[in-house]
Amino acid sequence: MEEKDYKRLWRRIVLTILGFSLIPLFAMAITIYYQFSVAYTAKTIESLKALIENRRNALDLFFDERIAQLATIAHTHTLKQLSDEAYLNNVFRAMQTRSRSYIDLGVIDPEGAHVAYVGPHRELKRVNYREEKWFESTLSRGDYISDVFLGFRKLPHFIIAVSGRDGERTWILRATINAEIIDNIVRAAQIGRKGDAFIINKANICQTAPRFCGELFGRPKAPDFSGTRGTQVEQVTTGGERSFFAATEIRNGQWVLVAKEGPGELLTPLREARFTTLALFLSGIFIIVLGTLLTTRSMMNHLVRIDRQRAANEHMIVQSSKMAALGKMAAGVAHEINNPLAVIKENAGWMKDLLTGEGIRQGENIGQFEDALRKIESHVDRAKKVTHRLLGFARSMEPTREQVDVSKALSDTIELLGNESRHRNIDIEFDAQPDLPTIGSDFSQLQQVFLNIIDNAIDAIGKDGKIRIKTSFLPKNNDVLIEIADNGPGIAKEHLGKIFDPFFTTKEVGKGTGLGLSIAYSIVQKLGGRLTVASEAGKGTSFAIHLPVA
Repeated sequence: MEEKDYKRLWRRIVLTILGFSLIPLFAMAITIYYQFSVAYTAKTIESLKALIENRRNALDLFFDERIAQLATIAHTHTLKQLSDEAYLNNVFRAMQTRSRSYIDLGVIDPEGAHVAYVGPHRELKRVNYREEKWFESTLSRGDYISDVFLGFRKLPHFIIAVSGRDGERTWILRATINAEIIDNIVRAAQIGRKGDAFIINKANICQTAPRFCGELFGRPKAPDFSGTRGTQVEQVTTGGERSFFAATEIRNGQWVLVAKEGPGELLTPLREARFTTLALFLSGIFIIVLGTLLTTRSMMNHLVRIDRQRAANEHMIVQSSKMAALGKMAAGVAHEINNPLAVIKENAGWMKDLLTGEGIRQGENIGQFEDALRKIESHVDRAKKVTHRLLGFARSMEPTREQVDVSKALSDTIELLGNESRHRNIDIEFDAQPDLPTIGSDFSQLQQVFLNIIDNAIDAIGKDGKIRIKTSFLPKNNDVLIEIADNGPGIAKEHLGKIFDPFFTTKEVGKGTGLGLSIAYSIVQKLGGRLTVASEAGKGTSFAIHLPVA
């Protein structure tokens, strides 16, 4: 399996685990938050409704008390008594002992004239109210509460008037109320730093000064609640900000109390719950994602190790199978060659015996015959050694154990290939570690390994190159390392895993059998060592041979 396949499998596993883990978590978090939000919003609306109704009841009580107080005075006194300003002043002082909300007090006769006045604005006594709207309304209804206005005082105030009867005559007791008293009652409905509360009349004009929603005697920056009956609470978005508005009708029938609360303060617990839920949710996601990544990465690493081990085992099995097949073939070849070699050597010996005859030894070419026979016997012996090695390779026979000087084996091999390397202008550098320990191995087979690798390096370079050979002792592993590196063309990545396979070669047809490195690999394994290769196309090749000292 390639790396991209592992990554694809890892992504699928991660997405599957996260999907089955996070989807229920998302659903649960959204459901819990939605239910809490709905419940808390409903509770908040009820709380705001209760608050504004409480303030309305306070205002109704304030108006009822003032109307009742004035009505009591009007019904327990005659017009003549109250027309006496000294008497009226005593009554006003008595009223002031219970409440400081009154600014002045006046008695108006049926013709609209001030017959008596107590207060700071004596000039009002000259005013006739016959044509005023409130005058007729008070005479017909019995009591009247005005809107807030500036009037002659140039200060925000409103009046409460009640009617009294003196025989057949109807007169009016009129009191001016300080609007600041109403403001104080209304402000108690303001919650938090951004809360607001104010009173509007039926024309949607502010009767008290809002904090943020407008100004006195102006239209509020809010929905029109002037037609409100009873109590209502709405969520309204103004200027991109969502707010809660509550409105309730004051019992005097002409004013409406309005309160505004921003959700940022009103819904602070909801926001805190949302942040807590979000923090827990994100923490859960982080833990799930981190756990998934760590677990799946560990699992994938284990899977990669298993796959690599399996691939290595399969490679070893294939390699062993190839080597077994090669061994069988080599055994057959060796036996087939040994028979002719034996015949050749036997005949060479017979010919040698014939040369001892007197007649033959007197010939002119006796020396050439003897030299030819020696060469025949030498090459037969050499061929027999090769077949012996082939048989040894085929039978996997145990190598001979002897104390081997690795540096000497390398020097002899380099000397053997010296003519070839000089002919091709290839420089062989040999860096031997002094006092390199000897190893228990097979000198001839080691030479065969070195010969095959160096010869391959010479063929790979072709001409004009360099081969570096270095030996060193590794105390940690107690083995000798032989490094053979060349600056040739290197080995392509797709071929690197096949170079130890029997009959695999990158040389032209007829120039290589593909057995050199395969045999070297087999010999090193028999000797208890390791043979590895590192190469990159265009940057040369390096072989590393590890041989145990003992």
